[in-house]
Amino acid sequence: MGDVISAAGLVKRYGEVRALDGLDLAVPEGTVLGLLGPNGAGKTTAVRIFTTLLEPDEGRAVVAGLDVRREPAKVRAKIGLSGQYAAVDEYLTGYENLDMIGRLYGLRGPRARSRARELLEVFRLSDAADRPVKTYSGGMRRRLDLAGALVAAPPVLFLDEPTTGLDPRSRLDMWDVIVDLVRSGTTLLLTTQYLEEADRLADRIVVIDHGRSIAEGTADELKQQVGGERVEIVVAGAAAIPLARDVLAQLAADGGAVEVDEHSRRLTVPVSGGAAVLTEALRRLDAADVPLHDVALRRPTLDDVFLTLTGHHTEEADTPDLAEVNS
Repeated sequence: MGDVISAAGLVKRYGEVRALDGLDLAVPEGTVLGLLGPNGAGKTTAVRIFTTLLEPDEGRAVVAGLDVRREPAKVRAKIGLSGQYAAVDEYLTGYENLDMIGRLYGLRGPRARSRARELLEVFRLSDAADRPVKTYSGGMRRRLDLAGALVAAPPVLFLDEPTTGLDPRSRLDMWDVIVDLVRSGTTLLLTTQYLEEADRLADRIVVIDHGRSIAEGTADELKQQVGGERVEIVVAGAAAIPLARDVLAQLAADGGAVEVDEHSRRLTVPVSGGAAVLTEALRRLDAADVPLHDVALRRPTLDDVFLTLTGHHTEEADTPDLAEVNS
């Protein structure tokens, strides 16, 4: 299984600022790569280079075996793109938007019409197909925009923060659509600021900051790099706190201390060893007759990963992506 999307040493400058500073990445066929980073990290700039909307100053980008700089027209025939903002005509109906896109892709009339109806059904927009898009909700517009990116059934898809601005229900609906696309064999590069989105959808994640890749791996691999597992318990009564503290202190990793919240009767201890250490904690607490209300093993989140790697959270605003400033 070869790489369908790849970049080597991508650099994009805007004056003295480097929006991309030597970015490398690879996306094998039929997989999802999540490009994770804050505003201004270079995510949109990378997507615009891959989709031939920008030329890199240095480095090479290849999509579906085609160099994006030398063969942009051929690249565009192989890809679909859904950006951060729905690129639909609000004065046309949903059906008219998709039919028009199909014709622009070169589909003949009957095929463009049938493809439009097919996608409206897939994206649960059939009931609104003949309404002007200006009457659609934000979630409906996002689904229509993604449908437009799929009119020509491209083997490679770029989604640039596809759920930005959506309410939680619409975001979950969009995730379901994306999962179905990947099951059908689409190769996908997904940019996002939402940690849960990357965790759920991406086979592998590249964390970028200031235009550079600073970490890569599966979600689990990235979390393991950070470490920081915690066993958390809630004891049944305040009288059990001292004994529970003594038991958990025996399991603390790297000289860590047991944290105690007496109000909630919650005790937390840093550990290493995953489920095995949780099992051992339960065994020791049971042997010591410590009554429990709750127990859990807390693993690092992707937010923990990003905070450790960059010193800030993904949702914290940085400078705007320069690709947007200069578009």
